[in-house]
Amino acid sequence: MDVTLRQLNVFVAIADHRGFGAAAAALGMSQSSVSHSLASLERAVRGELVRRAAPAGPTPLGDALLPHARATLAAARAFAAAAAARHDAAAEGTITVAVPPTAAHGLLPRLLRLWRENAPHVEIRIFEGFAEEITQWLESGTVDAAILIDPDPVPRGAVPVATDALEAVMRGDHPLAGEDSIELADLLDDPLLATTSGAESQLRELHTLAGVPYRPTQRIRELGTLLCMVEAGLGVAVVPSLAGSMLPGGLTLVPVLPRVERRLLLAGPATRPWHPHVTAIRDLCRETGPAT
Repeated sequence: MDVTLRQLNVFVAIADHRGFGAAAAALGMSQSSVSHSLASLERAVRGELVRRAAPAGPTPLGDALLPHARATLAAARAFAAAAAARHDAAAEGTITVAVPPTAAHGLLPRLLRLWRENAPHVEIRIFEGFAEEITQWLESGTVDAAILIDPDPVPRGAVPVATDALEAVMRGDHPLAGEDSIELADLLDDPLLATTSGAESQLRELHTLAGVPYRPTQRIRELGTLLCMVEAGLGVAVVPSLAGSMLPGGLTLVPVLPRVERRLLLAGPATRPWHPHVTAIRDLCRETGPAT
């Protein structure tokens, strides 16, 4: 089968941008060249990979082959970077890093400053996503590295970049807002608004340790939506302390007992060699140690 990296790039770009014109613009190609490359790839695999009707999207065959295309392209990028690094350790390159929402707000600025100051030759593009998405992106080759929350088992080579703990978020006029810390049971009189964004397993653990049933009034995916609901007086929430950077002025965080922590680790893929630039930024994080 005669398949080229150019054809795989076109296939992935069409799938990601949901159209031939947008894929062409992203790749710096003409739309006719994009169409020709995809048609050649489809002849090679003997099947249609992309629906032509707008918005363009993968067919069942395309869905089956897309992860392999992503992994192949990720491996090719890593190969090229590793070859270049043999001659120039500071060779320029681009990597993608996936981060969960709380890390994107509370941790990412620190990491980006660290990486920019010490590895200016590495361009880093950020993909923000939820925990279940991030793991899939990392293994499929959609991203080159990711910040994972309490992974089990810990991926080989991963390093901790932060540790935080669960804290109650409430309005500033709440009777408990001025306390140094509170027991989880103290919140039982208020509706509990729970986040499913990277902390629900720790929230369940907190309830188990406290001997309190986990019965949230609402389960909210978007952390920003959750905070707006707390601000509107619809309840209280328990969130990771890294979310503190997202709080509007009328809300406050109060530590919750028993204390439950999360560990955030920077990791590369488990099933293929790491991109050398991922190894470089991982080593920088190891030297500086995790944020708390």
